[in-house]
Amino acid sequence: MSDFRQRALDYHAKPTPGKIRVELSKPAETVTDLALAYSPGVAEPCREIAEDPNAAYTYTGKGNMVAVISNGTAILGLGNLGPLASKPVMEGKALLFKRFAGLDSIDIEVKHRTTEEFINTVANIADTFGGINLEDIKAPECFEIEQELIKRCKIPVFHDDQHGTAIVTAAGMLNALEIQGKDIGDAKIVCMGAGAAAVACMELLIKCGAQRERIYMLDRKGVIHTRRDDLTPHKMLFANNTDKRTLEDVMDGADIFVGVSGPDLLPPEALSLMAPNPIVFACSNPDPEIKPEVALATRSDLIMATGRSDYPNQVNNVLCFPFIFRGALDVRATAINDEMKVAAVEALRAVSKEPVPESVLAASNAESLSFGKDYIIPKPMDPRLCARIARAVAEAAINSGVARLEVIPDYQ
Repeated sequence: MSDFRQRALDYHAKPTPGKIRVELSKPAETVTDLALAYSPGVAEPCREIAEDPNAAYTYTGKGNMVAVISNGTAILGLGNLGPLASKPVMEGKALLFKRFAGLDSIDIEVKHRTTEEFINTVANIADTFGGINLEDIKAPECFEIEQELIKRCKIPVFHDDQHGTAIVTAAGMLNALEIQGKDIGDAKIVCMGAGAAAVACMELLIKCGAQRERIYMLDRKGVIHTRRDDLTPHKMLFANNTDKRTLEDVMDGADIFVGVSGPDLLPPEALSLMAPNPIVFACSNPDPEIKPEVALATRSDLIMATGRSDYPNQVNNVLCFPFIFRGALDVRATAINDEMKVAAVEALRAVSKEPVPESVLAASNAESLSFGKDYIIPKPMDPRLCARIARAVAEAAINSGVARLEVIPDYQ
C-alpha cells in the first residue's frame, strides 16, 4: 500500500469517520432552551411556515443548506461504483461548500431502478434545501435528470460536472485566447469527449462567442458528423457537416483543443498540426490527454491547462461552484441560469488579472504569479473568489428576474 493511499484512508477514518458533521446553531443548555427549540416553542415557526412557505427561510436553515446528490454512476474517473461508494466524494463536496463559501451541506446517495425514480426522489425532498448540487451522474441520463428537476423544483438545481467544469473552462479559455492574441469567434475548436462536461463546455463557449460550426467534437467512434446515425440528441447538437473523420483531420489548423475524455489520447503528432499559438486544455483526471512535459516539448508556443494541481493552470470546479451557490442562495434565486453562469465566468476572469495576495502565493508554494501563460485562472485558495463571484452571480440573478430578494449582502 502506497504512503499516499494510506494517508488518504487515515484522513477519512480518523479520528472520526467521515468529513462532515452536524453542529448546533442555537443554545440547548437549559429547560427554557429546550422549550424554545422543541415542544412547545417549535409550534410557533411551524404555524408561520404553514401560513407562508417563504417563512422557512426565516425560521430554519433552509436558506444556507445545499444538498449534494448522486446515484454513483460516474464517480470521478472510477466509473459506476454505485451510490454508497460515491459517499466519500459527496461528503468531500459538502466539505468544500462549507470551507469555501460557508454553506451548510449534506450528502444524499440515491438507489433507484429508473431515471424517473431518481427524479421523483429528489423532487420530493427538494423543499428541504436552498439548492441542489447534482454530482457524478453519467451521461446521457444526467441531462434529462437536471432538466426535469429544474422544471419541478423551486430552488436552484446545478449539475456541477457539467456547468462548474464549463464555467472554469470558459474563464480560462477566454483569458488564454486574450494572451495568445486570438478571438473566440474565429477560433477552430476540437473537443475530445462527448459526455456531460464536453457538451456543457462547448455550449457555454458558444454563449461566450464561439461559433458552433467551428467546433469539432469527437467520441469513441471519431468525429461527430451529420451523416452518422448513432447520435444521442446532445451529440446531434454538435454534428458537424464535414468530411473530416479522424482526430488528425480536425486538429489540422485548430486553435483550441479541449480534452474531457481519457489519458494519453492526444499524440504529439496531432498537437504539432495545430495553428500557431495553440491552446490545450487536457482535463482528464488524474492523467491528462497529453502530459504537459510532452506537449510543451512539442509546441513551445502553447498555453496548457490540466485538471491537476501539480501543474500550472488547474481547471478545478472548486473555483466556482461554492460561490455560485452562495450568490444564488443569498438572493433566493429559483434557478441558476445562463446569465448567472456567464457572470461567474467574467468574475473569475477578472480576478486572474489582478495582483495575487501573499497568502495565495504561500498556499501555492509560489514566489510570484501574474497573468500570463502559466496563470490564466486563479488558485483555489484565493480568498477573493467568494465575494467576487457570489456578488456577480447575485446581481445577474436579480437582473435576469430569478431572484426573490433584491438586496445583495455586503460580501467581505
